[in-house]
Amino acid sequence: MQAVLQSKGLISLPANPRIRAFLPPPPSQDLRYRFNPTNPLLKPRTFLPPLFSANGSSKFQVTKLPLVGQKSRNFPRAEAAAASADGQSLYGEKEPPKFMGVELATLKKIIPLGLMFFCILFNYTILRDTKDVLVVTAKGSSAEIIPFLKTWVNLPLAIGFMILYTKLANVLSKEALFYTVIFPFIAFFGAFGFVLYPLSQYFHPTALADKLLNTLGPRFLGPLAIMRIWSFCLFYVMAELWGSVVVSVLFWGLANQITTVDEAKRFYPLFGLGANVALVFSGRTVKYFSKMRQNLGPGVDGWAISLKGMMSIVVVMGLTICFLYWWVNRNVALPTRSQKKKEKPKMGTMESLKFLVSSRYIRDLATLVVAYGISINLVEVTWKSKLKAQFPTPNEYSSFMGDFSTATGIATFTMMLLSQWIFNKYGWGVAAKITPTVLLLSGVGFFSLILFGDPFAPALAKFGLTPLLAAVYVGAMQNIFSKSAKYSLFDPCKEMAYIPLDEDTKVKGKAAIDVVCNPLGKSGGALIQQFMILTFGSLANSTPYLGGILLVIVLAWLGAAKSLDGQFTTLRQEEELEKDMERSAVKIPVVSSSNEGSNGSFISDSSDTASASSEPSSPRNA
Repeated sequence: MQAVLQSKGLISLPANPRIRAFLPPPPSQDLRYRFNPTNPLLKPRTFLPPLFSANGSSKFQVTKLPLVGQKSRNFPRAEAAAASADGQSLYGEKEPPKFMGVELATLKKIIPLGLMFFCILFNYTILRDTKDVLVVTAKGSSAEIIPFLKTWVNLPLAIGFMILYTKLANVLSKEALFYTVIFPFIAFFGAFGFVLYPLSQYFHPTALADKLLNTLGPRFLGPLAIMRIWSFCLFYVMAELWGSVVVSVLFWGLANQITTVDEAKRFYPLFGLGANVALVFSGRTVKYFSKMRQNLGPGVDGWAISLKGMMSIVVVMGLTICFLYWWVNRNVALPTRSQKKKEKPKMGTMESLKFLVSSRYIRDLATLVVAYGISINLVEVTWKSKLKAQFPTPNEYSSFMGDFSTATGIATFTMMLLSQWIFNKYGWGVAAKITPTVLLLSGVGFFSLILFGDPFAPALAKFGLTPLLAAVYVGAMQNIFSKSAKYSLFDPCKEMAYIPLDEDTKVKGKAAIDVVCNPLGKSGGALIQQFMILTFGSLANSTPYLGGILLVIVLAWLGAAKSLDGQFTTLRQEEELEKDMERSAVKIPVVSSSNEGSNGSFISDSSDTASASSEPSSPRNA
């Protein structure tokens, strides 16, 4: 035992150590005496190694190390234990209290975070459905306004907001920054429901917009509609920013700040499931308020009443988010972090483009991201134009969007449960191809009903459908299944594709895609639609060409997914081979059970006992 503790000079003994050992009973004493409670050797005592700190408190605890080839025998060794600040021993430290297998300290983080995430996404679903109703169904506007709105209003304001946020982050504390960012959102949405919308007819420049539209022609309907309904467009932008700022920046910034990596691996996926539960409940809420107009008298603006009710809920949920954030900051301790900071490469736009072009793997991955953004945008805007034609009033449009959000939440929840089975059974390649395949098949059906709906009219009439209503339903299914596949399969596939890359390519490639491909995918479809509208006069006239562009983009997406699957599989095989080689090369030190190793030396392998026993080593921490 002493030999084990005196290895390599790493652990020094005091001048006069107290040595305690278990002495065997005399041979004359039988087993009854050995196990008799009166035997002094069996009195309860703590077996401590002769190691003490300067103040006399123990700093080591005894653990047992299995010998080579022996499963039942144990060998005592000393293990360094962290002493408390006041010098007290940590022996007998109780395990932290748990509830259903989860530490209470962890539950103090996860439950408030889950409630915050639910409230944030509950609000986002209401705002997302409401913003579309406002800008699409407003008088003098249509779905053609969305591409112009995303490119020329949403993008510049988002960039300006992030510049302002960066400057505020340099002068404000994290708590003050959170409140400074979220309170303007809450105040705006409350003011919009009770002030801006009821008075919008007094400050919207409707007459000027009509005059310019008569001068410039109908192809400029989209840009002029931004000026005509500027307060509705401001609501649209604030709703978009709620999703990117409050969800991505504020919530996930807080979550990453107070949770450890192990907690994140365990509970972050549950946030995704909770998000879809919020989607279902918020969809039902939108549906309820949209139906309120049926009980109102004539001459009452039912949409204004519905809007006040929904914005009231948004304000209450926003204040609940602030309260939960305040509670977390007062009651949850921050985990200890490593002081070592990783340097992230700062790449400009041109450097990102050069890096994308130079790597085939990153180029294929970028194609996936860009293709999804363009494809979903091409179909979604065209579908919303047909949706307005079928449901022209705001309450009808909003009611349908409530059902749409509920169906999206249910479909995504189901797909998330199935995604693990798909990955395990069919692998990365099949999972990566499901999203473009779903989008292609549903897109073909959607555009076919728009372009060739008249021949199908007699058959559809038997089911009580018109070609327009059938196109609306097929487009809704296309959006539901595409988004559910995106959340449950496409996003995990994209993040998994970075794992087998070397560290330099992984970090630089992700930075390049974040700088170039995400904005390009989001605005690419809008730019294509703007070009088509200005060239052919309207979105309806551009539909055949949009269908052809969608087909080309999805085929390129599938080709990139197939190419990336081969490269991903090869890299994974190489990584597994390297791991196997490392395992076979590693020699695990163990305590020698031979007489030569009884001095506490370690040996690398049972076949190398003689050579290794002469090289003593200090015990390892368990």
